Amino acid sequence: MELGGEFEAELRGLSDRLNQPQGRYYQKHCSAVLGDAKCGVDLTAPGAFADVPVQASVDARVFTFAPVAGFADGWFERGRLAVQDGAGAGLLGLIKSDRTVDGSRVVELWQSLRAEIVPGDTVRLEPGCDKRPETCAQKFDNFLNFRGFPHIPGEDWLSAYPRKSGSNDGMSAYAVPENDLELE
Repeated sequence: MELGGEFEAELRGLSDRLNQPQGRYYQKHCSAVLGDAKCGVDLTAPGAFADVPVQASVDARVFTFAPVAGFADGWFERGRLAVQDGAGAGLLGLIKSDRTVDGSRVVELWQSLRAEIVPGDTVRLEPGCDKRPETCAQKFDNFLNFRGFPHIPGEDWLSAYPRKSGSNDGMSAYAVPENDLELE
C-alpha cells in the first residue's frame, strides 16, 4: 500500500501456513451463525422476523411495541433490531432482552443506536440463537444442521474416578458420600 512515498511490508515465513485454521473445532455449542449457509435457517422467510412500529424509545436503546403475535417472550434475545425507516434507517442493534411488560413488548439493546428513533418508525426484529442443541431443535426445527457436539464431556470428567458402590455412569464425583470413598 502506498502512503505518499512510503510503503508498508509484512514478512511471513514458510511456517505461517501452519497458523491458518484447518477443519472444525470440537465444542458443545453450535459453530454456525444463525442464518448462514451452514445453519440453513432462512431469516428472510415470512414468520422468521417481525416488522413492527415503535411505540416508545428511551435513549435509542429500550423500545416499546404493541404485542407481537406469534413470538414468545425471549424469542428475539441475542437477535438483531434493524431500523427500516426514519432518521436511523439502516442501523442495527444487538438485542439484550425481549419481554412483555404490562401488555407491551419491550426490547432492550446492548448499546444505544446512533440516531433518534421516534414513535412510528418501523424496525425489524430478528430472532436470536443461544447455540444450544435444544434451541436448534425446538425453536428453529433445525437440529439436522446443528454444528456442535453436544455429547462431548465437560471438564469435570477429568476428576471422575471409579468407585466401589453406587452408579458408575461417568458423572462428576464431587457429590460422592464419604462412605463411598473408603475401600475395604
